[in-house]
Amino acid sequence: MILLLIMMLLLIGADQLVKYWASTSLREMGSVDFIHIGDTKIIDLTYLENRGAIFGSMAGQKWFLIGFTSLVIIGAAVAFIRTRNRSKLLSFSLALLIAGGIGNIIDRIRLGYVVDMIEIKLFRFAIFNVADICVTVAVFLVVIYMLFIDGRKEKKTGKAADND
Repeated sequence: MILLLIMMLLLIGADQLVKYWASTSLREMGSVDFIHIGDTKIIDLTYLENRGAIFGSMAGQKWFLIGFTSLVIIGAAVAFIRTRNRSKLLSFSLALLIAGGIGNIIDRIRLGYVVDMIEIKLFRFAIFNVADICVTVAVFLVVIYMLFIDGRKEKKTGKAADND
């Protein structure tokens, strides 16, 4: 559990450092090539102030987004504490979710918007940040856990109870 807490702090720190760099250096450039193969752009670094949620939805709803994110962080923290001995994958996933939520809520409270900078050019996706990556990976892993690990545990427990 201590390692996961350290990981959370490191991820929050990395997120804030990248956002600081984007705000101080990338902002004036607007956008720079980052990863490309020949003439095909894969990823660019593009400064964006996101005043909404995913894909800019709910723009201007700062306090709602702060409240909702706070509830998600609190819920994930409670689940993290209650399920800490249940599964390393679940604990890791919840730690990622908490770190990503905190990384973005810091921006919303401090700046009123979230600094985004990673733009997938290969298939015209959203511009996002390190905290968003943490949240996305966390949700994906929680779904995997619920579908393939927790579900199987419940089936085994149910079969064992049926046999008694």
